[in-house]
Amino acid sequence: MFFPWLTLIVAFPISAGSFIFFLPQKGNKIIRWYTICICILELLLMTYAFRYHFRFDDPLIQLVEEYKWIRFFSFYWRLGIDGLSIGPILLTGFITTLATLAAWPVTRDSRFFHFLMLAMYSGQIGSFSSRDLLLFFIMWELELIPVYLLVSLWGGKKRLYSATKFILYTAGGSIFLLMGVLGIGLYGSNEPTLNLEILANQSYPVALEIIFYILFLIAFAVKLPIIPLHTWLPDTHGEAHYSTCMLLAGILLKMGAYGLVRINMEVLPHAHSIFSPWLIIVGTIQIIYAALTSLGQRNLKKRIAYSSVSHMGFIIIGIGSITDTGLNGALLQIISHGFIGAGLFFLAGTGYDRIRLVYLDEMGGIAILMPKIFTMFSILSMASLALPGMSGFVAELIVFFGLITSQKYLLMTKILITCVMAMGMILTPIYLLSMSRQMFYGYKLFNVPNLYFFDSGPRELFVSISIFLPIIGIGIYPDFVFSLSVDKVQSILCKYFYR
Repeated sequence: MFFPWLTLIVAFPISAGSFIFFLPQKGNKIIRWYTICICILELLLMTYAFRYHFRFDDPLIQLVEEYKWIRFFSFYWRLGIDGLSIGPILLTGFITTLATLAAWPVTRDSRFFHFLMLAMYSGQIGSFSSRDLLLFFIMWELELIPVYLLVSLWGGKKRLYSATKFILYTAGGSIFLLMGVLGIGLYGSNEPTLNLEILANQSYPVALEIIFYILFLIAFAVKLPIIPLHTWLPDTHGEAHYSTCMLLAGILLKMGAYGLVRINMEVLPHAHSIFSPWLIIVGTIQIIYAALTSLGQRNLKKRIAYSSVSHMGFIIIGIGSITDTGLNGALLQIISHGFIGAGLFFLAGTGYDRIRLVYLDEMGGIAILMPKIFTMFSILSMASLALPGMSGFVAELIVFFGLITSQKYLLMTKILITCVMAMGMILTPIYLLSMSRQMFYGYKLFNVPNLYFFDSGPRELFVSISIFLPIIGIGIYPDFVFSLSVDKVQSILCKYFYR
């Protein structure tokens, strides 16, 4: 029996979200509960479809749907998932549900806010599950407009500046993405072929393939910020409302990494094996540079944003070391940083709701006033600095292994790059621990008269614990994530080694 599961999963949030505008404007509670029910229903739908209609031992594309959409341009609504995209899709469902739960304090114009969250939800799942290049591009763009509006309407003081910067960077990147999509689709045939299945088995002249690769690389390097295209990220994170930050750090950044693996590795393997040494070099530079820059930030959210840029360096290195261990480690880092980054931004935002301070040197002594926030923040910073037993440690360790066991590079280069990466691993605890020291210790906030802070309530505790549990779970039993992607990764790497 054929049932269009993926079309339902992609179209459900935005179509159910468009009914929000029929709800009363004053009924904040109704709107919130309606949105959360949509998110939870969608999550249940996903888990059901993947549990009973997805075979995990099969590296091929499953749940495929193909409908002719525009006859003239032979443009298909073509969806399908495999082991590569099932992890990010489940991560999207999880983080978006928690982010809508984190957005309770938003009362201004809340119908529009929640509609934008749900539209983002659809765009993210659509871009992770589309099997047609033009559809991928359309979903990629559908992602962009809600973020712009969420930052520019519900942001901080400099919100218009950072929202404009965000839209300029990402829209500029997607121009390159569109050029690459059209170039690949129109190459070598009168009829445009945009099916990723056909494209993955096509071969191009090397010069042309390198041009395509550069176009896609620029587009994805803006999204997964690769230095020097990363400067929109700290600004946007520093100004956005923290529920938007959770979606940005947890999912948006991962779309760039997913695109790198899905298009640059699968469709353009020759060019990728030419470019991968440069990717590794850029990744190591990024780990060090972002950690050092993070150390110099006064703004709490910007510091966390730079830390997430630094963690993206491991993903780049895992993609660049063309080994199955490295690529599996990169995919695990995608999932694990999705949880860790979202959790850190959530706790930073709840802290900001309490004390209304952004700069670290004005804070101090929060630990005694809010012990629960302090505990959760400490645990999540430990997870971020790759404490053994948490998911970050496993992911970074496996990326290390993948780089060291790579057949492609000389031993000296591998040792050198590993040493530089290890320096990055030392810098990470420095900025995270100095951040928690500046926030939570000392007596600065005691001198303020009649100061009475609430600790985190049951809703915030629920969100932080449900972010924290998967981190521990993946750290103790990482095979849970590997079992999704390991067959798919092998079938991608077959292209490189068994020609």
